[in-house]
Amino acid sequence: MKSHLLAGVALGVILLGWANGAAAEAADAAAASVEEVVVFGRGEARQVQTVDGGDLQLEVAGASPLKMVEKLPNVNLQSADPFGAYEWSSRISIRGFDRNRLGFTLDGVPLGDMTYGNHNGLHISRAIAGENVGQAELAQGAGSLGVASVSDLGGSLQFRSREPSAEFAVLAAATAGSNDTHRGFVRLDSGELATGARGYLSYSYNTAGKWKGEGEQRQTQVNLKAIQPLGEGSLTGWVNWSTRQENDYQDLSLEMISRLGLSWDNFAPNYAGAVQVAEIGNNRGDTGVAPKFPSFGTVYPGKIISPDDAYYDAAGLRDDLIGAVTLDMPLTEALRVKATAYGHTNEGQGLWVTPYVASPNYGAAGATTNNSPLSIRTTEYDISRAGVVAAATLTLGDHEIEGGVWYEGNDFTQARRFYALDRTSFSRDMLEMQSGAFRTDWEYDFKTTTRKFYLSDTWSISDALAVNFGFKSLSVENEATTVVGANKTGTIKAEENFLPQIGVRYDLTPDSQVFAGYSENMRAFASSGTSGPFSASQTGFNAIKGKLKPELSQTFEAGWRYKTADFQGVVALYHVQFKNRLFGVAVGSGIQGNPAALANVGGVTAKGFEAAGDWNFAPDWSLFASYAYNDSTYDEDTRDGNGLTVARTAGKTTVDTPENLFKAELNYDDGALFGKFGLSYLSERFFTYENDRGVPSQTLAELTLGYRFSGSPLLEGLELQLNVSNLFDEAYISTIDSNGFAIRGDSQTLLAGAPRQVFVTVRKTF
Repeated sequence: MKSHLLAGVALGVILLGWANGAAAEAADAAAASVEEVVVFGRGEARQVQTVDGGDLQLEVAGASPLKMVEKLPNVNLQSADPFGAYEWSSRISIRGFDRNRLGFTLDGVPLGDMTYGNHNGLHISRAIAGENVGQAELAQGAGSLGVASVSDLGGSLQFRSREPSAEFAVLAAATAGSNDTHRGFVRLDSGELATGARGYLSYSYNTAGKWKGEGEQRQTQVNLKAIQPLGEGSLTGWVNWSTRQENDYQDLSLEMISRLGLSWDNFAPNYAGAVQVAEIGNNRGDTGVAPKFPSFGTVYPGKIISPDDAYYDAAGLRDDLIGAVTLDMPLTEALRVKATAYGHTNEGQGLWVTPYVASPNYGAAGATTNNSPLSIRTTEYDISRAGVVAAATLTLGDHEIEGGVWYEGNDFTQARRFYALDRTSFSRDMLEMQSGAFRTDWEYDFKTTTRKFYLSDTWSISDALAVNFGFKSLSVENEATTVVGANKTGTIKAEENFLPQIGVRYDLTPDSQVFAGYSENMRAFASSGTSGPFSASQTGFNAIKGKLKPELSQTFEAGWRYKTADFQGVVALYHVQFKNRLFGVAVGSGIQGNPAALANVGGVTAKGFEAAGDWNFAPDWSLFASYAYNDSTYDEDTRDGNGLTVARTAGKTTVDTPENLFKAELNYDDGALFGKFGLSYLSERFFTYENDRGVPSQTLAELTLGYRFSGSPLLEGLELQLNVSNLFDEAYISTIDSNGFAIRGDSQTLLAGAPRQVFVTVRKTF
């Protein structure tokens, strides 16, 4: 009943807007156009929306650029913080495809799949400061053939940085708010110089305390971009540097939430309490560490029943440098070329204070240091990658022919290490890179080589009708070499030489357009010791490398777009067949890092309906709404390599896929006073493959109010903005796969969403 109501509301907005828009156009053909903060893919044969970067400025300063697309149809964005930027919890899925199966780029440069332990890229929140994002283009089902991604099974999200201003300008902003949040941002635009060049340099720093427990989340970013015109072409270069330091929240299960509450978190700063629980766990045999202090007994304190109920602390650290140079040049009136060379380096550590490995000298007679029952367990990452993305576009009469190539070489090193702790006091800084490991369990070097070619033709048959057809060829080779630990050496390749894409669009009227498209996509294997085929043992890898197939998707979508002077909207249907689904289930708690067995286990069928509308219904007022209905299910039961059923998944809903998503925004802007009220509804989501455990629906609201001052040189360019997230202070569960999905039963893989938070931002443009 609720889904029908939501569908009715969304369609009502679209139809009412259509009727009002048609009447307004008939009454006044010279009416002002819709202010296109969102553009519904006019001219595309795919379901595409483009969001202007200015829309992100209505979010709290420091918000992830992912927040730009949160309101679009079928987007499920979750995070345990109000910014959407906390990486351990940050999740985005589209039409039921998680971030591992989506493609992400910045100015054409691949960002990988934005997983927490990314082996081939980085999160968009680190790649660029939100104030410097100029545009985001979301393709829900099929990204363009030229998207530089090896994971875009279920669509793509392409970000573009803002262009440097032609005028000299300085923007300064400061934010303060809940949980000791402080953020500063400053950007200098050079304006146009004597050579025609222009550029900008920005710096930002933000720190925010955790909304529960002890710790903070910090980020520093420097962004530099410059453009030099070259006749009708241009040479563009940019370099972005980022450091991110985050204390983590404790992962929860449904049972833990019932017993301990949503506000439960890690022990920090109570180190003695963490030591006590570790000692009790040792005495009980729960940790696998031989007991040394029986005096601690075998009864956990308070409501604690397991060493996994709380750890002392956990953290994520990342240091990234990414940059690119792009030459965009017309060679003739009919031929244009564009080439981007890029590079990216990353150093990262994921830290957990673990009770499962004791520090050296634990229990040793006379030892005074490094004798804690705890140690710091890390997963360490080093990325060094470089590549080239190039394309040429040739216009021949009614045909626009485009061809391109992408090459990337990526060296990735991953290691598992342990660092010693003193017994009586916590002796290390969790927000600093650790050194001096006393033990290395494993270290692997991965070399990944990516090659892609694509060719397409868009044929404008008439003013109203256009068709496009093309294909891409993708080859990704993964090679692993063992440095330390159990042998994991070998090579595996994912390759498809013909992945077609076809589409058609037809203008029914100047305001009305229909479209339809079909595409096939492949996801390459991950080069990682903790995911993908190399997460298996050497014996396991040898067994699967010859028969493991890359995941494939076949996507069909069709829809109708409508636009008048004060309304634009879209409705679309889609059907996706997902083949060769890779399935791996970890054993034990996440902190133990046990490997998962990986196998192809069948497919997924996803089908659904999407609608969105943007309506300027009165001067200074607008209303945006979107609705999506998903029917995404597993095709077969999940079986292991011996054919035995391990999960009764046939007909079950895919994990983390809400059946209904409804978003709405009411906006006001008269040039001085501005504001936004946003509402988001998601229906139930399952976090087990057999659908026996899930989290309830959520309805969240947010509010933005602001004022632009004027009247004197001091006030010109001055803005004051108030943001309130989770306006009605709803208690809810956000992320549901912080430690992956289980086959059945409860699992410690949930994170609580942030309560109501309030922030104030002051901006001044000089």
